[in-house]
Order: sequence, then C-alpha cells, then structure tokens
Amino acid sequence: MGQALYRKYRSKKLSEIVGQEHITDSLENALKTGRISHAYLFTGPRGVGKTSIARILAHEINGLPYDEASAAHMDIIEIDAASNRRIDEIRELRDKVAVAPTSAKYKVYIIDEVHMLTKEAFNALLKTLEEPPAHVVFILATTDAHKLPETIVSRTQRFTFKPVSQGQVVAHLREIADKEKIAVSDEALELLADHGEGSFRDSISLLDQASNHGAKLERSDVEILLGIPSVAGIQQLVDSLATGSSQATAVQLNSLYEQGFQAAAIAKSVSKLLREALIAGQSRLEVPVVLDLLARLLEVPASHDPERFLEIILLGSVTGSAVLSSGGATTTVSGQVPKPAAAPSPPPLAPAPKAPPPPVAIKPEPKVEPEVAAVVPEPATAPEPVGSFNANLWPAILSALKKQYNTLYGVVRMAEPEFKDRELELAFGFAFHQKRLSEPKNKKILGDIIQELSGQAVQVTCIVRKDAVAKPAIVAAVGASEPADLSAISDIFGGGELV
Repeated sequence: MGQALYRKYRSKKLSEIVGQEHITDSLENALKTGRISHAYLFTGPRGVGKTSIARILAHEINGLPYDEASAAHMDIIEIDAASNRRIDEIRELRDKVAVAPTSAKYKVYIIDEVHMLTKEAFNALLKTLEEPPAHVVFILATTDAHKLPETIVSRTQRFTFKPVSQGQVVAHLREIADKEKIAVSDEALELLADHGEGSFRDSISLLDQASNHGAKLERSDVEILLGIPSVAGIQQLVDSLATGSSQATAVQLNSLYEQGFQAAAIAKSVSKLLREALIAGQSRLEVPVVLDLLARLLEVPASHDPERFLEIILLGSVTGSAVLSSGGATTTVSGQVPKPAAAPSPPPLAPAPKAPPPPVAIKPEPKVEPEVAAVVPEPATAPEPVGSFNANLWPAILSALKKQYNTLYGVVRMAEPEFKDRELELAFGFAFHQKRLSEPKNKKILGDIIQELSGQAVQVTCIVRKDAVAKPAIVAAVGASEPADLSAISDIFGGGELV
C-alpha cells in the first residue's frame, strides 16, 4: 500500500517547516540555550504544522532523531483529547506523570485538540501543569484556543500559528510534484492551494488525489475534481445580474445545477468573483448591492433549501428591480442611501376625505368637562380599514410582507397580480415561485395580510405564465386612478430614486 504524500513529505526538522519561521526560530534558540519550558501551547488553523512541530520538538528535546520509524517512542505519548476527554483519562495521565522516563531525558505528553477536554478534565490537568515533575514536558495543540480556560493558557508558553500564504503552498506543491513526477500546470496548483485555504496538509492531500488523473493536470481537471464551477460559468451568471435579466439568471443558474454543482459551491464562487471585482474597482454592480449580495450569499450553505434560497437571492438582486434586505437594512440598485420612512405603518391608499370644517370655538367656562372642550365633526363616510381590495392595495401588501416575511416577500414580488372579485390571481414567470407560494402556509400568510389590510377574506390563486411581468409597488401605484403617496413608494423601495 502506498504512503500518502502528506505523510511522505512531512517535515522531520524544525528547519524544514515552511511558513512558521517566527515559531521555529524561537524554539531552535530555546533548544540551543537549554531553556526548555514545562508546557507549550500551539494554536492556529488546521494543517499548518502544529502536530508536526510538536513531534519534532518532543524528539529534539530528548536528542532523538525524528522519522516515521522512531515516532512511537515510549517516552513520547500522544493523546487525542477528542476521544480521551473525560476526567478518568486525565486522572490516569496525572498518576503516570510521576513515573520517570524509561530511556529518554524527558517524558513528553502531546495532547492534540486539547479544547475538547471537559471542564472536570481541565481541572484535573491544571494541578499537574502548575507543579509538574522536572522530567515532564507538556505540548498542547488546538484549533480553538478561545475554548481553553485562562488558567490553562496562563501556565504555558503560547505560540500562535498562522495560515500559510498561497505562494508558499504553491511552491511546496510544485516541489512535491516534481519529485513525484506529477505533470501539473501552475494554474492547477494555484487552484489546489486556494482550495486548501492555507493548509499544507489539505493542499498536499488534494494533489495526491488529483495525481491519479493520468494526463497532465489542468485547471479544468481540478475544477471537476473539487466540484468547483468554471470561472466562465460564474462570470456568465454575474453578467446576467448586471444586465438585469432575470430569465438569463435563472437559466444560467439551472445550467450550473444540471452540471452537478452544489449551491454552496456556486455561492462561494460568485462571492469570490464579486469580491475580486469590487476590490479591483471593476464591479458592474453598485457597491451597496454587491455588499448586500456578499452578506446574503454567506447564508446559503446553512439554508434549509440551499438551491432555492440561492435562486431567490440572485433573482432578487437583478439590476433594475432589486430591493435586497439583510438584517433589516434595505438597499436599492441605484446605490443610494435609503431614506428613513416617515412612519412604520403603510399609508392609507384610499382617497383622502375632504377636510372637515374647523370646529366652532367654545368659550371656556368655570367647570367644562374635557370631552366637550372641542368638537370635531366626523367625515361623511367611514374610512375603510386600509384600502379597498383592488390594484391600489398591492403596494401595501408588498410592504407588509417585506416587514414580516422577507423571504416570502422575495417570491411574491416576482408575480404579476390581477385583482378579481374576492380573488387575487398571481401569475409567475417561473414554476418555482408558483410552487413556493402555493404551499398552504404561505398562501395563508398572504391571505391573512390581505384580510387585515382590506377587511375582506379573499382567495389566492397562483399560476405560471411565461409572459408574466412582475409589477413591483411602483408599477401598481402609477397605474392607480390617482397618484400614489410618494412616501409609500419610498417605504417599499427603501429610499430609491423615483423617476
């Protein structure tokens, strides 16, 4: 059985460690001067050399050469805290600490993923760290230093590892590829290093996996191996957002899905492309839109339905009709700062009643009751709850949905509404939106809001019509018999410029 490349090319001396010179130099000086600490703490991301340096240090403290054959020395004990986290294991360790080393100068305990220990286990370990025997050295390693008790950290010499730069990873991968006679392009190595996210171990493991390809490895081969969409495919998707074509966006996104790419991978690639264009000052989208998109794309992997959630985010950001909302903040595609709404509740859409005549002034008398101090005549006709059930009610419906059910608002706003007698027919251009709103719970939410605004119980019908054109609040308002209240439009569009 062949040996994994990351094990075959594991560093055997401190001088061979790449990217952590600030740590290896300090440890080498300590070894030369004989200033050995009783406890070390190595913290940092995965795959950057914490365990490798711990093993090398454990051997060099004892003057032993380090290689795979001598790694399992009796006086160098490795403990995985993830599977030995209980107090019983630490008590057993504490009892054995007092026993002198068998042949080496020091007995070294390497405790990996030490943050996984229980509170009771930490308390048991603390006493040993405070007053260890002279022949014992502890080396603790963890990726989550913030989970360690301060009492533990304060009794160790802490060394913080940093992610390795992409250039250093690429150079190391090239060296390994040349030694193993793996034909691979520089672009493919860069993609492997980028996907490894600063981890030598992960990057080398990916190279090991890709080396089975046979022919020369190109970037496209690595993209298929890692399940990463091509740059050209992601660029087409971003271009469709900039041109304002919801149909092109949906078609390109579905094409990526059909090729087998996951929503999380697509969202990550879109985020990377948008970020690079924004930093380079070459973004075709307004800065507020890009920032909002980047924030929303982070939510895709954790979504209950990542594919549909990503579709809603992208369709909602199409230039010319996008009103993106995240965490209560609203951004329009014009990139203007939203104006604060005059009032939180939607303004009345029914025609305002004529102003009543001024009340007749009543001369004050010694004992006048408060309720008869002024008389305001009521209008001739009682006002409706908010608005009649007609096209004029559409802006208020969207506004109420946006404030309470933002995800559902992103679906409903894509519909072309038609108001009938106690029936609201919503025509969608895509079957996904029709299917989503046809769910009983979503139809009930929409029906309850309509009844609250109009005072009427209505039936909501959802259909698919390819020529359906979404009518946001501003379209419905302009089509009304009388001009819509500008504050209503501003509230719905989050302060965008009205033309």
